Amino acid sequence: MEKTVLVTGVAGFLGSNFLEALLERGYRVVGIDNLSQSPLSNLEPFLAHPRFRFVQGDVRDRLVVFAAASTAQLILHLAAYKIPRYSDALDTLTINATGTENILEAARTYGCRVVAASTSDIYGKNPVIPFTEDMTLAIGDPTVKRWSYAISKMFEEQLCFAYRDRYRVPVVIPRYFGGYGPRENPTWWGGPQSVFIECALRGEPMPVHGDGLQSRTFTYVSDHVDGTIRCLETESGVNQVYNIGNTREITILELARMIWRMVRADEPRIELVPYERFGKYEDVLRRLPDITKARRMLGFEPKVALEEGLAKTIAWHRSRPQGRPA
Repeated sequence: MEKTVLVTGVAGFLGSNFLEALLERGYRVVGIDNLSQSPLSNLEPFLAHPRFRFVQGDVRDRLVVFAAASTAQLILHLAAYKIPRYSDALDTLTINATGTENILEAARTYGCRVVAASTSDIYGKNPVIPFTEDMTLAIGDPTVKRWSYAISKMFEEQLCFAYRDRYRVPVVIPRYFGGYGPRENPTWWGGPQSVFIECALRGEPMPVHGDGLQSRTFTYVSDHVDGTIRCLETESGVNQVYNIGNTREITILELARMIWRMVRADEPRIELVPYERFGKYEDVLRRLPDITKARRMLGFEPKVALEEGLAKTIAWHRSRPQGRPA
């Protein structure tokens, strides 16, 4: 029997790339997206596919979620709001909490396995590097709105395991580290690399927050897809949390300079943006995953080097329609 996967946030960067991979593997896919953060053009290559059905709707609408999940055996829950740099935190908290509860209720009703996307941001201010899945999560001052995303994902993870304990819903939690690649949002919603590429293509200064010495790892989307499909398909890996990411660490300032030099021949133009511009804000100095568990239990191994992935991503940014909604 062909299995059906419900993908929430299907029009997004991750969602549309997962959709492509799932169809290639023979799955049927039902996708939900309200198109608030991603354009329908991400789905255009797949809208006529006989094994794909698109539902324009919101994961906060339980009726929409239940109708979409009624034929599914697997749910890949990606729909979420991220760190609110330029807005308040209410949407981040309510969308991530209510959407996850609706997905888990549908999974309980229809007997689905749930793979619920989480984030490296959940490790917060823990100074111990690298991050392991069982370590302490150290969240900052509750009056700092940037922590709303991490808190909402902590709640999501706890809710998933509560449904496992009470209702025996099988759950898997991939914690993603720095995804990038084709179809990424060209604004901060897509991450710093996305903003840097757009600025470099226009020859404009790249906005680097703080002093730029905070470090991250960046994972090309095909590696995130591979790790997540392993979460969907590996029977022995259920009811676990996994770090899914690359282990090469780079400072944001180094990343900005690398991208500029891959795009242009002149000297990089960089604008240091004080954190005070966002109000009360706290950043994470280092973010590096330990992927030992994913290697051991899922057979996961990132394959795409940063320079290779950035070259492919820059090529996509060059080719994308400039009028496309951000």
